[in-house]
Amino acid sequence: MKTIWTHSLVKNEERYLWFSVVSVINFVDKVLIWDTGSTDKTVEIITQLQKIYPHKIELKEIGIVDEKGLSGARQKMLEESDCDWILILDGDEVWWQDSIKRVVATILYKGDKLDSIVTPYINLIGDIYHHQEERAGRYQIDGRVGHLTIRAINKNIQGLHVEKPYGEEGYFDSEGTPIQERLGKGRGFINASYMHFSHLKRGRGESEVIGRIKKRRYEMGEAIPLDYFYPEVFFQLRPKNIPSPWVGMDKKYYWLARLITPIKKIKRRLFR
Repeated sequence: MKTIWTHSLVKNEERYLWFSVVSVINFVDKVLIWDTGSTDKTVEIITQLQKIYPHKIELKEIGIVDEKGLSGARQKMLEESDCDWILILDGDEVWWQDSIKRVVATILYKGDKLDSIVTPYINLIGDIYHHQEERAGRYQIDGRVGHLTIRAINKNIQGLHVEKPYGEEGYFDSEGTPIQERLGKGRGFINASYMHFSHLKRGRGESEVIGRIKKRRYEMGEAIPLDYFYPEVFFQLRPKNIPSPWVGMDKKYYWLARLITPIKKIKRRLFR
């Protein structure tokens, strides 16, 4: 039986971290959550989760780190993980049950033939009720372009390690080849989406989070249908200190987004 550990490197993620961890924890063997100096309720939330899942969650407070330090932390996580596969889980990513089940099933039944698993994601913009158009997705893997990313990696890849500073960091093999560029190797593309909150406010003290300001986007996005099936975890009972995800965009954001969105759409059509 293959073992799957989740890697979550966080800082100031109090809005969505609880939903993120709970959405996957029943489907993996262990969750490593390393905090890099949160000043909001992030550590408190992790501690609460530990009490519910005492044998699955490992919290480590490593303190404030710079860009290189974040990559070093991911490398250290890798070295301390005694498992067959790792699932990358940021504090702003929430999975549907069916999606995470598909990823895990693929690992269990086809993991020996695969290096990594690629999945699409729903990129929220403005609030939980809007998502970014697919044309805006620029990540490229094997000729495919869109909102997609590698989220599970075979830890048995020879020389697997992390290189480059935060924002550019990635996983590489012993020859220095990025995992997403390994030719002739097994890469599984699965239609198993997760919901990504990267462009939304995720916690307090955000000015201290490296790169967080740069990730903010003023854009209207496309409205999510009223009958949309959101991840199940949003409807579960949650502790009182966990903020509600059902928050719309404020007026300032709305009007700035209305002004900027047409320009962004024109650029995408011209330069993609």
